[in-house]
This record gives sequence, C-alpha cells and structure tokens, in this order.
Amino acid sequence: MKSLIKLPLLVLFAVLTLTSCSTDSIDDKADAIELSLVAQEAKDIEIEILKRINDYRVSLGLNALSDMSVVKSVAFSHTDYMVDNNKVSHDNFFTRSNYLKSNAGAEKVSENVAYGYSSAETVVKAWIKSEGHRGTIEGDFTNFDVSAEKNENGRWYFTNIFIKK
Repeated sequence: MKSLIKLPLLVLFAVLTLTSCSTDSIDDKADAIELSLVAQEAKDIEIEILKRINDYRVSLGLNALSDMSVVKSVAFSHTDYMVDNNKVSHDNFFTRSNYLKSNAGAEKVSENVAYGYSSAETVVKAWIKSEGHRGTIEGDFTNFDVSAEKNENGRWYFTNIFIKK
C-alpha cells in the first residue's frame, strides 16, 4: 500500500522538478524581458554535466556537441532568474531562443531545466530517464552549454540549452 502512495508522489515530484522545452512545444507569453548576459566561469558540476551528456550521445552514435560561451551566458541568465524567483520554469524561453537565433546563428533551440539534484550524475540520469528531456539530449544539435546555480538553501537549479547551427 505504501508503494502505491509513493509512486504518484514520485511522478508528481518529477513533473514539478524536470521540464523540457523546445521552440516547437511552448508558447511564451512573456517574451519582453531583457537578457542580462554575463560571461561565467564553468563550475566543475557544469563541466561534468556536459561531459556526461556528450558521453551518452557518443554511446548512441550521435555527434558530440561543442560548448559555446554565448549559450552558457543565456543559460546562466535563466538559471539566475529561476533562483531569484524560487521556481523551475521555461519562462521567457522565446526571448532566449530568439536571442540565440540572432546572435549565435542558431536555427533551432531547445532546453532542459531542473531543480534540486545534488550532482551532475543525478541530474543527467533524471533527464535521460524522462522521454522529453532525453529527446532534447538526443536531438539534432551542434552546440550546447549549461548553467548550475545554488539558491540560498544550497539547492541546485539547472538550465541546459541546446542549439543547432
């Protein structure tokens, strides 16, 4: 009986903490925000996330993706927004997508976001277990980058953006 109660709660938690987005799947009504882009030094957790995603892609016979500083800056801007607002979201996705199309030569943009995972291994495993997130990770992209930031309670927020040039 306890297992039957735990399963729906686990599913609800996963839905609330993991979301995936692409320009083909979301209507952004708040695209008037301004991106505040700041060059960020890569953290160890971010480097490991990128490596784990590329290792996974290569294991499937897909191309490894190259990191890109402008993508990292856009990802950081959104992660900082999520930390400030204390919520996981794709708010203003089209602003990020349009910026990358105009300034990074992107033809296609997608993103995965998450909250609360304590390591690169756990967040990447969770994304791979989720059909929508896995579809983004396995997608036809050329570049990507990630931002991971902690909130005031030490919980991680993640934004992983993928582009095709």
